[in-house]
Amino acid sequence: MRPDGLPAPLAQLRRTVVMGVLNVTPDSFSDGGRYQDVSAAVAHGRDLHAQGADIVDVGGESTRPGAQRVPVGEELDRVLPVVSGLVEAGVPVSVDTMRAETALAAVAAGACLVNDVSGGLADPDMHAAVARLGVPYVAMHWRGHSDRMDDLATYDDVVVDVIGELRDRAEAAMAAGIPQRHIVLDPGLGFAKEADHNWALLKRLPNLAAQGFPLLIGASRKRFLGSLLADDDGVDRPVDERDRATDAVTAVAAAMGVWAVRVHDVAGSSDAVRVAEAWRRGSAHG
Repeated sequence: MRPDGLPAPLAQLRRTVVMGVLNVTPDSFSDGGRYQDVSAAVAHGRDLHAQGADIVDVGGESTRPGAQRVPVGEELDRVLPVVSGLVEAGVPVSVDTMRAETALAAVAAGACLVNDVSGGLADPDMHAAVARLGVPYVAMHWRGHSDRMDDLATYDDVVVDVIGELRDRAEAAMAAGIPQRHIVLDPGLGFAKEADHNWALLKRLPNLAAQGFPLLIGASRKRFLGSLLADDDGVDRPVDERDRATDAVTAVAAAMGVWAVRVHDVAGSSDAVRVAEAWRRGSAHG
């Protein structure tokens, strides 16, 4: 399954899409501070595209655990020049934002998809704005902002609960005028989730897919991978040494038919997608 409303090069893909992460923030958990300069950010986005990113996801507000929100004006100042620069370079761009104002401005600047980690809960105007824009919309499972989400990781059955809450988000989006065929769901790995919650959701991806929406999976370099790969002293694997584990998640997710993976290590995940597609087809040729 894939969403409608994508540019032709993305709409024609018959494999899992690789979404490259580009955080233009000082405090994101993996690459915060590296790409605050517009020229450096655009250059990195172009490099991600050259490495195999089908779409580059530009975000101007960190959602790492404990992160504080930034004013909308600051988010716009960070995001818009980078979106414009990448679009001018021919790179497909999505915008990672919880704000309707930023979504509207980024799409006006050429972004072709809105990736909302709050699923519309952070801004009551988001769904109506996206409905007017007519672009695909990713609604992630979310229970609260980064400074309090770790306190919200309580579930009766994490898979049942996440599916129910995502379905509520999808229904709210459709009620606001977003067509069902434009909606992508993301289970929100690492957001108000303990490590075993994430693994349970990954194991039961078919249950999520059975809801009838394309899926996006964002496992890249997250804490549950670091804790899985902890050393003998119980020290988590460092963030920048989690890419091989991320690539493994990409391969399995792609083999299970998810629409997209959102990753930092684009080259590794692009290779993993190619392997997964050949495995699914039983052939190296499409």
